[in-house]
Amino acid sequence: MTSAANLSHPRLTVSPPLWIDLVIVGAATICALVAWLTTRLSGVDLTVQVGGGLQHVTGLSVAITAIVASALGLVTLRIMERLMQRPLKWWTILVVAVTLVSAMGPLGATNLAAMGALIGLHAVVAAVVLVAAWRSHRAWTPKARAQ
Repeated sequence: MTSAANLSHPRLTVSPPLWIDLVIVGAATICALVAWLTTRLSGVDLTVQVGGGLQHVTGLSVAITAIVASALGLVTLRIMERLMQRPLKWWTILVVAVTLVSAMGPLGATNLAAMGALIGLHAVVAAVVLVAAWRSHRAWTPKARAQ
């Protein structure tokens, strides 16, 4: 017997095609690289103190980090879609928490401008993935597909 709560928030039985997640990962990476390039062109030196030394934040490190973070976030969502009744609610809470924790890394920046820019890079990736994943989830829920 199904309840009204189950009908209003059905589990996703058909995952969105893989290409949708790849587009989301690509969009998050491109947006992060554009933000990084804009920051670099404005003269901000993106350097972070790590241990006893300094580490420069390069375009390659931004791209790799954006790819890994967004892919892990989407894999987590796709798993939660299969296991939970309200995956978007819990996944959004998880994404916000992980973003806040990851934003602690830029606190080791060598100057205030670099700190702000690096926190902004984290926020850009999180925002792109959140918005795009919400849209892809909504488009593939049985309720939305029936319309």
